[in-house]
Amino acid sequence: MPSKADSRLRSDAVGWLTTVRPDHRPQTSPIWFLWAEGRIVIYSRPDTAKLRNIAATGTAAFNLDGNGMGGDIVTIEADAVIDKTLPPAHEVPDYVSKYADHMTRIGHTPESFAADYSVPVVLSVRRVRAW
Repeated sequence: MPSKADSRLRSDAVGWLTTVRPDHRPQTSPIWFLWAEGRIVIYSRPDTAKLRNIAATGTAAFNLDGNGMGGDIVTIEADAVIDKTLPPAHEVPDYVSKYADHMTRIGHTPESFAADYSVPVVLSVRRVRAW
């Protein structure tokens, strides 16, 4: 893992998750995420296209915004799984610490956020590109 990518994965608040529908059309969504133990953990609302796509393909791509001039880019190819063994978002101290202010801004407490975004997804990194 390039150190620039690792640093960005620890600090950036929003990433872009791309999954692929069964008809091969990509779908990209902004997401909150936690970089933990070499994996990206996200929480999704149930019954979303991204979850159906992950269940069908087991893959995803993840990107961070660049610097607006073609640099500071991080792209990741990953295996993706819905992992219901993970604790809910409000029981993950690092996730709550990272997003508590964002949750409040959109009208949630950590507990209400975890109730709405109740499906944990894990992205296991296969390939990282950073420049």
